[in-house]
Amino acid sequence: MELKNIVKKQIINLPVYETGKPIEYVAREFGLDPDGILKMASNENPLGPSPKAVEAVSKHLNGLNYYPDGGSYDLRMKLSQKWGLKPSQFAIGNGSNELLEFVAQCFVGEGDETVFGAQSFIVYKLATIFCGGKCVSVPMPNLKYDLDMLRDAVTEKTKIVFMTNPNNPTGCVVKQDEVVNFVKSLPENVVFCYDEAYTEFQDDEVDLRPLISEGRNVICLRTFSKIYGLAGLRCGYSYSSEELAGYINRIREPFNVNTLAQVGALAALDDAEFVNESRRINNLGRKQFEKAFGELGLEYFSEGGNFVMVKVEDASGKFVQMQKRGVIVRPNVGYGLPDWLRITIGKPEQNERCIEELKKLL
Repeated sequence: MELKNIVKKQIINLPVYETGKPIEYVAREFGLDPDGILKMASNENPLGPSPKAVEAVSKHLNGLNYYPDGGSYDLRMKLSQKWGLKPSQFAIGNGSNELLEFVAQCFVGEGDETVFGAQSFIVYKLATIFCGGKCVSVPMPNLKYDLDMLRDAVTEKTKIVFMTNPNNPTGCVVKQDEVVNFVKSLPENVVFCYDEAYTEFQDDEVDLRPLISEGRNVICLRTFSKIYGLAGLRCGYSYSSEELAGYINRIREPFNVNTLAQVGALAALDDAEFVNESRRINNLGRKQFEKAFGELGLEYFSEGGNFVMVKVEDASGKFVQMQKRGVIVRPNVGYGLPDWLRITIGKPEQNERCIEELKKLL
């Protein structure tokens, strides 16, 4: 018997998540020196990791023979102090991706529906399909959320509404009042999963803690991968009601987050100087790209996050040509945006090189 005849049907139909190409892959493929390659594809922090996190991690290398804290006690206590919530309202994940999957596993089964924007993070789709659910993908006119359309897509079969804000990959931003009013419009039996991976790059962050306190089914997710620069450690967290966090922690494996990730994340929370500098560099870089794209007459979209979107002819071809020139960007064919490239905002000199290489291909 062929294996495909006994594997779960949703696994057969599950799309493969394509990550941004690693520097080493591009170096091998095109015969380039890896030290000369710029990776501006995966929205990583161009300043590197939080220095305080690096220092903390270096002090714990000799303890790797011990299992990590299965409950991430110290990290949950620190987050409790930061957010004014109980430690029992947090769940710690191997990146916020894992927590997205946990949310789906808790609430989605055969025939259940999840609702999300057509050009929002693809893991919402993957997690839904894996659990046997049905994806309801809502159009995003002009690369933005249409909250009325999103609300109209909710039915009696809907279990979760996913939203990233700022959105990935388009970068659109939804304001505080708009998000709050949208959540209040949802039926009480629908969970609102709010992905805040890029929110720390914003000057005005949406705060849904009052809705959680009111007893609404809201779960918010954050990551240490972006503004803290710890993508290689894989650590994220969610905060919600104690009951919802309890369900997440029931299905979470006991040692899902390693020791170095926990101590690095704990230290990074105290690195306000690094966070502020990351935000400053990001704001400068956004203006740099906007100015350049405007001068080149290119259509672009730039609102939030640590990336910009630019529309070019033959985006997939330019993606390959940019790699040959040692600059890795991100195509968006998988998001139904074949004419758009997403570019991570880097340091000024990195942005300039990216702009110059793209200019040569226009």
